[in-house]
Amino acid sequence: MNGCATELDNVGNGIAAALRGVDCLAADTTQAAFGRLFGAGGALVPALTILLTLFVALFAFGLLTGRSRIGIAALTPRMMTLGLVLTFATSWVAYQSVVWTLATGAPDQIASIITGSEGSATIAFADKIDIAFAVIGQIAGPEQQQDMSMFSPPGLLWLGATLLLLGTVGILVTTRIALAVLVAVGPVFVVMALFPGTRGLFAGWLKGLVLLAIAPLFAVLGGGMMLELAVPVLNALGQTPGQIDPRAAMGFFLIGAVHVALMMLALKTATAMVAGWDVFGLAAKGTESRTQSAVQSVAAPPAPAVPAPPAPAVSTDRRIAQAIAVPAPANDRFGSPAPAPQTRDIRIAAHAAHPGAQPAATAARSRAHGIGSRFRSAPARSTEKLK
Repeated sequence: MNGCATELDNVGNGIAAALRGVDCLAADTTQAAFGRLFGAGGALVPALTILLTLFVALFAFGLLTGRSRIGIAALTPRMMTLGLVLTFATSWVAYQSVVWTLATGAPDQIASIITGSEGSATIAFADKIDIAFAVIGQIAGPEQQQDMSMFSPPGLLWLGATLLLLGTVGILVTTRIALAVLVAVGPVFVVMALFPGTRGLFAGWLKGLVLLAIAPLFAVLGGGMMLELAVPVLNALGQTPGQIDPRAAMGFFLIGAVHVALMMLALKTATAMVAGWDVFGLAAKGTESRTQSAVQSVAAPPAPAVPAPPAPAVSTDRRIAQAIAVPAPANDRFGSPAPAPQTRDIRIAAHAAHPGAQPAATAARSRAHGIGSRFRSAPARSTEKLK
């Protein structure tokens, strides 16, 4: 941290100086934390040795019990996981070059390409904000602060500058500090990628790292557009020395309020993007297993099979309707053609009895029992139709 003494002394000289101090302090803090965890003589080196031994022992136990086998499909993922964990947990050069550089340098480089700025786009954006604050200090000088109230033109001007400052510092500086904390404790979560039961913690740590890396990118791009809108308003405010246009002051206050809302929207957008990331399939597997367990826990037991009702039995009184045709000889004895045969169609009224149903006569007898049971209706007779 002795190398950051100059940057830390200049933290109060503007937003750009504050960002430089935070970046330097974060880099030194993460390096010192890595050395205390898994460096030479680190406190967690014995724990790392135990975890690696358990990883190899569990794989050997799987081979002995037949749950695993020696093959490319089984060995490649395990060997790659073991190699990456050993590399990032024991080498600060590899950890800094990949994790810290990608988390801090890649979004800044993308912002520099989009905005066309030379060097760091974040520092250039902070320098523009410092220039805007210097102009506001000249416009709303000591002579304008005598009768200043909250809704006076100087008050609205300072309120807009305050919102612009909060929106910028609230995203850039806060995300840099939180990113430094995540990178500092990152080796612990990298080791957790060895076992399936703890890979969810590694996936969550990686999601948080990506979130804190994307949010400043959106803040720089959106804040740069808001500063471009603020330039004409600041020019209108400085046209008349010693006087502040109320409409221009209200416009600058509106720009500051929109800037704060834009920063909140940028943070929400980055959160939504990271939430849909499955982290190379690690988060998707955990979500799928939790979903399956939840479905199995709330699934209702299958309904018992209901036996199909037996076919309705046909009573013995049922008769089959049939047609009786009486053939006649082709010619009679006198040689004349015989008349058409007479057909008799017999229709017999029948009824089917259901095992669970009660005949109408039985129901009527039960209802009329004791009143007039001796007067019973005659049984149904078959009807016959002759043709």
